[in-house]
Amino acid sequence: MDLEKAFHMKGGLGDNSYANNSSLQKKVADTVKHITLEAIEEMFTATRPKSLGIADLGCSSGPNTLSNVKELVDAVENACRKIQQPGPEFRVYLNDLPTNDFNTVFQALPDFYRELRKGRNDGGPAVYIAGCPGTFYGRLFPDNSLNFVYSSNSLHWLSRVPPGIYDEQGVSINKKSIYISERSPSGVAEAFLRQFQEDWSFFLKSRSEEVVGGGKMVLLLLGRTGPYHVDRNSSIYWEMLYQSLATLVTQGEIEEEKLEGYEMNFYAPSKEELEEEVRKEGSFKVEMIEKFEQGIDIGSGGIRYSSYGQAVAKTVRSIQESMIAHHFGEGVLDKLFHKYAGLADREMAKHGLGSTHIVLLLTRL
Repeated sequence: MDLEKAFHMKGGLGDNSYANNSSLQKKVADTVKHITLEAIEEMFTATRPKSLGIADLGCSSGPNTLSNVKELVDAVENACRKIQQPGPEFRVYLNDLPTNDFNTVFQALPDFYRELRKGRNDGGPAVYIAGCPGTFYGRLFPDNSLNFVYSSNSLHWLSRVPPGIYDEQGVSINKKSIYISERSPSGVAEAFLRQFQEDWSFFLKSRSEEVVGGGKMVLLLLGRTGPYHVDRNSSIYWEMLYQSLATLVTQGEIEEEKLEGYEMNFYAPSKEELEEEVRKEGSFKVEMIEKFEQGIDIGSGGIRYSSYGQAVAKTVRSIQESMIAHHFGEGVLDKLFHKYAGLADREMAKHGLGSTHIVLLLTRL
């Protein structure tokens, strides 16, 4: 499967869209917002560029995208007032895979610019926004063109399903699983780790050529708490997806062979795995790395769900619908996520549901 063509968040503004089901991601980003805003203020105060290049990698298509941009612009303007310096021009690059619904973002730009100019007599800051489609596991921008890179809830997605989970005939050895589980052979976790190391290293190498000296990156992604790969906060969501798919197999809705051929392009790293690759690549200094856990909040962001299970199911659907529809067909989606919501409700009642996140602050040496 060509992930650059098949993988994207659910576009548009419909009931199952990412735009209407990304409040959980916003809550996570808001938890570390102070780190992001302090980082860009500090970077600007230290380097004082007249033209400031900002990239949001994995921007998706929801309301979070432009609200992030406005907060970054406001933070820099705040720094300008403190040091009594005119504001820079802002070059803002919104990046995601080519199949991302950039149109929904672009259609929101007139309101965004009106908000920037609101109550001002100077016309507001000079902000130039452009879409930049392509994978961030490779070069995206010219040399030394970026001062600040931000990425939220994206870097846990791998560039591909790890080839190491397939045998010589191209059949997955990860039976009865779609991610690392208790049932997975030992080689499966090793294959996912190798793919993560390859991708993360390539990401750092690519950004090292694009970010100027003294530039900063704030990166937020799903992670795990320790060395053991079957970490409940990261694996339970994919285990529930597998169980929901398996139920559809027993009901004759999908073929077992199809299920056994479905695997995740996902990896939840530990802090140590992230730090090790930064150290080996050598272009960035780890200023800060923190791990935190986040619970599920029904109705945050103005969206109301009937249950925790529905909130989780709609969130996962908005992320995975493109891949599932491509592999199994669109006809299974409603039944699949109805079953998923029921499983999530039962899991929530028994053990609770949450997620583990890692935030990194890196400075270009």
